[in-house]
Amino acid sequence: MKVVLGKNVEGRYRYWDDIQLVHRTLPEIDFDEIDPSVDLLGHRLKAPIVITGMTGGFPDAAKINGNLAKAAAEVGVAMGVGSERAAILKGQYPESYATVAEYPVPLKFANIGAPQIIPQKPGDRVVGPDDVRAAMALIHADVLAIHLNFLQEMVQPEGDRRARGVLERIGALAAEFPVLVKETGAGISQAVARALRDQKVRAFDVSGTGGTSFAAVEHYRALEQGAVREARVGKTFWDWGIPAPISVLELVPLGLPVVASGGVRSGLDVARAIALGATAAGTAGGVLKAASTGYEETRTELETLVHELKVAMFLTGARTVADLQKAPYVITGESRSWLHR
Repeated sequence: MKVVLGKNVEGRYRYWDDIQLVHRTLPEIDFDEIDPSVDLLGHRLKAPIVITGMTGGFPDAAKINGNLAKAAAEVGVAMGVGSERAAILKGQYPESYATVAEYPVPLKFANIGAPQIIPQKPGDRVVGPDDVRAAMALIHADVLAIHLNFLQEMVQPEGDRRARGVLERIGALAAEFPVLVKETGAGISQAVARALRDQKVRAFDVSGTGGTSFAAVEHYRALEQGAVREARVGKTFWDWGIPAPISVLELVPLGLPVVASGGVRSGLDVARAIALGATAAGTAGGVLKAASTGYEETRTELETLVHELKVAMFLTGARTVADLQKAPYVITGESRSWLHR
């Protein structure tokens, strides 16, 4: 968390700026009639925004998650927490997550890591159904998010390197729980999403390249630990992955809800994501600084995101999210090059 707030860990290219919505000179709607509400996984949100999981497991996280949850409940958007491994497997700082249960957030995501659902070495305890139930109960979650962070693990000196069998284990958990699979900054391809859909996963959070680079985060952590090789790997793979807008375009045709995240910093970015076909957009880094400061700052940031989204809807003549999903757009820059790969 200290690294994210104190270092430059952003991707080097802003892919969302490649998505240009076409201005509608005569909107033929009133701003006051715009309705940005949406259904996501059976829950009604006042706006198509998800605060994606980012923190937990240390003392100050209770304050941050409390500010996020209170603001999310007031503004009517969804929220996840960071990996609950520390609390569920190690009993560390469960209150840093449990504070979320105190607020009526319309949709909550529990969070476990894919590397922890298979043994990394003989005798390892893995996250099983009972652990998932505990993780969900801790925050009164509606859906389980399983995060894929193998790029991050490769840069961590202590990282988990085994991935064989993860797909099957995700399927086993998806048979018991509503599961959303999310990346952590490197995007999801259509081929992987198809395989996950076949395992009964219900939704995706693309978390594509262009936002916080967790290879960069781990680069700085490795430097602090004197892990020279891993620090170099983090720098080499700083911008590795699939751009967030491209990942959205690849996954939308599969017919499952898609949360577009990875560099979403404004309500205009949210609108761009919805125009590409996403059900909602996710943001983390954009609200982290506000949540680290206080509740009022957090609520103001979320309300500003919603207002900017509504401005974009007005300027494209979109009264509803469904209308915005039909709005015309132009793709430029590096994102356009990805379309022709």
